[in-house]
Amino acid sequence: MNSQILIVDDEEMVRDLLVSALQTEDYVCHTAADVDHAFEILSGTAIDLVISDIMMPGRSGIDFLRDLKQIAPDIAVLMITGLSDITTAMECIRLGAADYITKPFSMTRIILTVRNLVLKRNLEIEKKDYQISLESKVQEQTGQIRHAMDELRQSYTSTLTALVKALDAREKEVGSHSERVMNFTILMAEKTGIGGNDLEELARGALLHDIGKIGISDNILLKPGALDDGEWLEMRRHPQIGHAILSGIEFLRVPSDIIRGHHERFDGSGYPNRLSGEQISVGARIFALVDTLDAMTSDRPYRSALPFDAVTREVGKFRGSQFDPDLADLFLSIARKEWEECACKHFL
Repeated sequence: MNSQILIVDDEEMVRDLLVSALQTEDYVCHTAADVDHAFEILSGTAIDLVISDIMMPGRSGIDFLRDLKQIAPDIAVLMITGLSDITTAMECIRLGAADYITKPFSMTRIILTVRNLVLKRNLEIEKKDYQISLESKVQEQTGQIRHAMDELRQSYTSTLTALVKALDAREKEVGSHSERVMNFTILMAEKTGIGGNDLEELARGALLHDIGKIGISDNILLKPGALDDGEWLEMRRHPQIGHAILSGIEFLRVPSDIIRGHHERFDGSGYPNRLSGEQISVGARIFALVDTLDAMTSDRPYRSALPFDAVTREVGKFRGSQFDPDLADLFLSIARKEWEECACKHFL
């Protein structure tokens, strides 16, 4: 498609000369004797290049250039004037003119300048279109990658949830203990200000906290009575077993640290490493509280579920010894209704 050129000059002879010369180069020319007429043409025609005089009756070429660049910044503008004034030339360039030629001008100079400006504009438009196309493709591919990652994450989550449900069923857990403590953990963690990826990592750690029990004998795990000392030693290996299983999987490395520490106590009397205070990850310290909540409010082979008030007394009693005191205070500040909604059940 031939380039469209608008010539704006109050001198008819100049307009005719420019039209005659440019049409030999197969440019499509439009002419206007003043700025108002020029804008009328621009409103209905896709112009590629404007050649404008500066000194015209009414609004000047400077005014025209300033207003034109506000509404159509991509149109190339060549300014022509009889004034040999460097200040005027620099003002035109500052306002967005592509070049500046003084009268009297050579038609050869005009044609070469127009040819270069049209070529430059076309290259700039192609570059911009390419960038837009590239950005669109990047956005599309990014969306596809995110969708694939979401599907992969959902697949991971579904697989882990199925595994945990199988472990809960092995221990005769009712209503998925692991999913409840995960939900409890998320509730508490959000109230401490944990969010984003850190919250996801913590949730996975809570969900998988007992994964190490896969390595514990059924004779011990399902024993209806009390465990003897040797059996307790074996049972207490499950945090380390869980950590060993998951620590080699990159996206489960942080959850594996929570799993290793979920039976540590704030005063250092827990297991397996007798960590204390902030040596224990915040995820494991939160988990210690919510695990106590679920364990005490659920039926066990050796006792029935205890009332919610028993849990709050337990947390208050062992605040600072078994439990992080600040997190214990946060736990106690959460309304019973919130815990029940989180568990999808009513406590006694």
